[in-house]
Amino acid sequence: MPALAGRHEVVAPDLPGFGSAPAPTAPFSPLDSVLPLLPAALVGNSLGGRLALQTALAHPELVERLVLVAPGLPGWEWSSERVEHGRRAEELEAAGDLEAEVDFELAFWLAPEHHEEVRPQLRRAFDLQAMAPDVEPLWPELPPLSGLEPPTLVVVGDRDLADFRRIGEHIAASAPRADLAVVEGAGHLVGLERPEELNRLLLEFLG
Repeated sequence: MPALAGRHEVVAPDLPGFGSAPAPTAPFSPLDSVLPLLPAALVGNSLGGRLALQTALAHPELVERLVLVAPGLPGWEWSSERVEHGRRAEELEAAGDLEAEVDFELAFWLAPEHHEEVRPQLRRAFDLQAMAPDVEPLWPELPPLSGLEPPTLVVVGDRDLADFRRIGEHIAASAPRADLAVVEGAGHLVGLERPEELNRLLLEFLG
């Protein structure tokens, strides 16, 4: 945010169940966290990337530019590694062992040198989500990626799961105005692991 703030007005909303936002207790649309802030350029990582993508597909007239960092993609056929990760995470969540769940997720997604920086953020999200019922988000239907209108930059780390590298390649190949950037030495959280490189890409693309 500080790198962009010199040239742009930057807002980072907390999604429901993350940061300071309580977990939802009734069905909700994730897009409602973003729509009041538009028109704007959207930048999102992982789940935030999925939210940015689906917002741009549903409301292209409100999204000026789009940056997707290792985004999720609904309907993707996940690898056995990612499926097994989800199964084990559900087991730990059902057992109510938040510390074990935090350790498991950190080990899966991040290099060890970043664990302690992310640990309190991840624990905060799990605490928020544990206090509310399990509510399914109401996502809009996903139109074809060929209809993605805003200029789009897709960013992936070369050390991320193969699933997310393939998703990035798929979006860049399917959307008419999308380009792909691969950041060396980065995993799933490119902005944490290679912040200077991501900031450079953002400033060039958004400028």
